[in-house]
Amino acid sequence: YLRKKVASKRIEIDFIKDVDLYKIEPWDLQELCKIGNEEQSEWYFFSHKDKKYPTGTRTNRATKAGFWKATGRDKAIYLRHSLIGMRKTLVFYKGRAPNGQKSDWIMHEYRLETNENGTSQEEGWGV
Repeated sequence: YLRKKVASKRIEIDFIKDVDLYKIEPWDLQELCKIGNEEQSEWYFFSHKDKKYPTGTRTNRATKAGFWKATGRDKAIYLRHSLIGMRKTLVFYKGRAPNGQKSDWIMHEYRLETNENGTSQEEGWGV
């Protein structure tokens, strides 16, 4: 799904919503992204990664109530021995760094390693 999203191709499903992750708090994602009426503990969405500074490389991961902090190393994702993407694990902290309070909200961010043109996907869409 992410490869199609990055390439601006039509996606046959409608349960993965576009969400501006950094303008919404994690506890509000459930209502936006849930499928049906059953209780769910996982949600999927597309979010465009924004830069923290216009000329910088760091990603802006702050919301009004807190921030998402990366934990550990990115995990490589392979398809038939070829690196196709990366998974980053993030935890939500309430408040502002460096004094934020760790919450139970965990997010796995998936990104393509390269797009169809062979350029890096460190910026751009993620799921």
